[in-house]
Amino acid sequence: MTDVVMPQMGESIVEGTLTKWLKKPGDKVERDEPLFEISTDKVDTEIPSPAAGTLGELLVQEGQTVQVNAIVARITEGNGAASATSAPAAPAAPTQAPPKEQPKPAAAAPPPPAPAAPPVVAAPVVAEVKEPTGPLSPLVRRIAREKNIDLSKVNGTGAGGRITKEDLEAYANQSAAPVYTPPVPVQAPAPQAPAVPVGQAQPTAKSRIKPMSNMRIKIAEHMVMSKRVSAHVTTVHRVDMTRVARMRAKHKEDFAARYGMSLTFLPFVARAAVEALRAFPIVNASIDGTNIIYHNEINLGIAVALENGLIVPVIRNADEKNVLGLQRAIVDLASRARARQLKPDEIQGGTFSITNFGSFGSVFATPIINQPQVAILGVGSVEKVPVVIDDAIAIRSQCYLALTFDHRLIDGALGDQYTAKVKSVLESWSEEIL
Repeated sequence: MTDVVMPQMGESIVEGTLTKWLKKPGDKVERDEPLFEISTDKVDTEIPSPAAGTLGELLVQEGQTVQVNAIVARITEGNGAASATSAPAAPAAPTQAPPKEQPKPAAAAPPPPAPAAPPVVAAPVVAEVKEPTGPLSPLVRRIAREKNIDLSKVNGTGAGGRITKEDLEAYANQSAAPVYTPPVPVQAPAPQAPAVPVGQAQPTAKSRIKPMSNMRIKIAEHMVMSKRVSAHVTTVHRVDMTRVARMRAKHKEDFAARYGMSLTFLPFVARAAVEALRAFPIVNASIDGTNIIYHNEINLGIAVALENGLIVPVIRNADEKNVLGLQRAIVDLASRARARQLKPDEIQGGTFSITNFGSFGSVFATPIINQPQVAILGVGSVEKVPVVIDDAIAIRSQCYLALTFDHRLIDGALGDQYTAKVKSVLESWSEEIL
């Protein structure tokens, strides 16, 4: 018999929610065949079977959250007949043990007064950090101890008011920066305080009620936290993409034949964005309290739209890749994200993000910063439009780039200089791609 456990999908992951069983008890399963789906605070993914055999009892139901390494099911070899006969044998042994052990408890009765010390040990722990009602993950407890945070003052935005890691980070940032300490933003009722109390809304003939998915809840928490923490400002630049469009048109058929993928505009923008990050490294930074963290690596997050939400996988060391390398990485991450095959490490550690809303026909938008980053670049659709050049009308391929930046760290002038650098690289494109 093989135990199936909740895997630890990353260093900081302490629990996961089993969202769906892909097999039923009694089904045959092969080793590495998808067995169930889980959702963590980092990623949703499928978990393969650790062994071949027959799926036995399910110890965790769909929608239940359990700690990592907890047993969620068992797999038996063959048809499971042997395990069925051996199962009753296990309880038989304990039934004979109690008579022998009964005298011992009687003799051991006097010792209990001795362990009077434990209450004294427990008192300092409670006094050290006040804990609100509700479950707390080990990660939250550890961060609270390290940063000396009184948990009773933290507004939990997780399911059922649970305090998450992001809540602690937001509270720490607000406490460190005086401009963010007023009670209004700190105590703003985020996702956990809907206008109508949970459970009181009733479906009518003209409406229906459906609970949010785990991913949707986490996206909502992250977006509200980002707006609460950062001072969002967006600047929009119009970019002439004619040189890039000609380069793409010239090579796209050969590119598809040689590499088996389409050549899009996104890797050109990504290439220009990382060039600009080299010139303005503060846009690739993050904020820790009143400190600025300058990242030596450029890890580029690419927003990927899924059927039930959004995820931002990361291209590590993006400044070391050319257009071909960036296109390959984008296609790989996007396809695996949609197939629910990303690992938690692949959506962590980003230092700057790009979102391509132009792929859905949008001209421009104002994206929300992916915390703890300080900027995100939005790319609008590339369209042929009439423009005036040297007092003459010409047809050019153009798009809008929208940079949303954190005004706590980046001033408007710097945000415009960064975007102007991206614009300059794209408008004067000369780099070959094959």
